[in-house]
Amino acid sequence: MNELLTKAKKLKQVSKRLASLSTEEKNKALAIIAETLIARKSYILEENEKDMTSGKENGLSPSLLDRLQLTEERIHQIADGVRQVIQLPDPIGETIEQWTRPNGLKLKQIRVPLGVVGMVYEARPNVTVDAASLCLKTGNAVLLRGSSSAIHSNKALVSVMQEALKQSSVPSDAIQLLEDTSRETAQHMFRLKEYVDVLIPRGGAGLIQSVVEHATIPVLETGVGNCHIFIDDSAEKEMALDIVINAKLQRPSVCNAVETVIIHQKWPYINELLETLHEKGVELRGDKRLSSTYPFVREATEADWATEFLAPILAVKLVETVDEAIEHIERYGTKHSEAIISETDEHVEQFFAHVDAAVLYHNASTRFTDGEQFGYGAEIGISTQKLHARGPMGLRAITTTKTLVYGNGQVRT
Repeated sequence: MNELLTKAKKLKQVSKRLASLSTEEKNKALAIIAETLIARKSYILEENEKDMTSGKENGLSPSLLDRLQLTEERIHQIADGVRQVIQLPDPIGETIEQWTRPNGLKLKQIRVPLGVVGMVYEARPNVTVDAASLCLKTGNAVLLRGSSSAIHSNKALVSVMQEALKQSSVPSDAIQLLEDTSRETAQHMFRLKEYVDVLIPRGGAGLIQSVVEHATIPVLETGVGNCHIFIDDSAEKEMALDIVINAKLQRPSVCNAVETVIIHQKWPYINELLETLHEKGVELRGDKRLSSTYPFVREATEADWATEFLAPILAVKLVETVDEAIEHIERYGTKHSEAIISETDEHVEQFFAHVDAAVLYHNASTRFTDGEQFGYGAEIGISTQKLHARGPMGLRAITTTKTLVYGNGQVRT
């Protein structure tokens, strides 16, 4: 508790200084961070190995271990993510709109930092750097609260970034890691309105729900991804196979991987798709028609339709119409990413008009729901709510506005 208050107070103190830094100063600090991450990669990997050893001993799932693991290649990717943020336009100070009232008052709305961002996340050390770099670029101080499973990795990454900031105009106190990972301290963090301006949870459904239920601080809510692909009866065979295989297997442990494929019963290539997936080691769980037809498809339970597997497991379902596919997505989807593979414009328009999700795709893999892929650089998370930020959240998602009013003596009557 003392650690939480001490670090939160430091962040509040430096947040005003951060807000006044120039784009050049912030970019220089980010460049030094990227260089220092590469220079200190041996130390970071040594600390990550401690977490990997503990994770295996504690029985973490393969998908969690994959998220937890750092490699030399992944550290270079993380550093490249920081460099991409440098290349992005700085939104701070940007004029959003300006107008003049009949009484002569001139109003200008500009973009400003949120202040202190509290980031709550699970076993993903890359989020430590992604969140810090996005926050620094937008002039926000950041309080990072990762999981106990990644504590050595996170401590190493934060110490390296703080070391880098000492060579820049950005205060090294602008990034703080809450090393006490207890639930009790987390609950206090969620209610620390005096020092933290917004909370962003990033992780599984349990973590997100805990933050939303217990926080008195405003929450930018990210969400789990029970993502669907609907294969229409007009879908091209090779395109459909390529997209589904990519969306399921390119990296099964992430939130934008597909979890259910819905297939129009008149699509001619159902057999080829299911056999290809089976040959590639995907465990298939299907409706009664599919499970009774294919010996390698086990019958899906109600829970399977609603599950974010994060593994080489896929639910499959046959439907008679586009409407039936849309109804299934409406019932089980998490409003993350949904796709249709079709050559029928009317069906695509119907799907786009009636499916409610942060991102909708036509003839493309759901794996593109990502800040880097959308051109935002590193992302702070993927929002599935309906407030000001939805979908991959880049720089603008962690800013707010200030309205400047210019007068020449006006008074209200």
